[in-house]
Amino acid sequence: MNQNRHLMQPDSCPAFIDFEASSLDLIASYPIEVGLCLPDGALHSWLIRPNRQWQDWSDSAEAIHGISRSRLEQEGRPVAEVVEQLNGLLSGQVFCDAWTFDSFWLHRLYRAAGETPAFQLESISMLLDQTQVRHWSGVRQQVIAELGLPVHRAANDALILHHTWQKLTCRGEASVQ
Repeated sequence: MNQNRHLMQPDSCPAFIDFEASSLDLIASYPIEVGLCLPDGALHSWLIRPNRQWQDWSDSAEAIHGISRSRLEQEGRPVAEVVEQLNGLLSGQVFCDAWTFDSFWLHRLYRAAGETPAFQLESISMLLDQTQVRHWSGVRQQVIAELGLPVHRAANDALILHHTWQKLTCRGEASVQ
């Protein structure tokens, strides 16, 4: 049993967050989209207008997430607005499945806005015991197939985390194949 499971009550569901980014470069990349799935399953997402200092762009990353830089410049919300919305919706611990990348992009977003997150970003692994960690990937693939949603869009990926978590914890280990 993971000693960190005390972070959540057994019957409560956490909030999940996911980012899409300009590339996977952990020096130059920046967040281009953020999505949330709140404990009740409500989804929120924002395209993020690139800050003027953010120049990194990967055509291969664009091919994966399908969001162009010109679309971000036209439809993206200013970083300060996105940060304000996130802080208004989130508190306590919020969970992600790629902590190294997501924490980098979260920090980059908040630094550009000159703000501090009203929540603490944690890895989903902090919530899972060893058996759940072993089954996570397989259950995630089942959820993706069941939902039929495209991956690599922030809100979809946050919803996939939510459903995977529910399938592993709320329905118990018996539902894990």
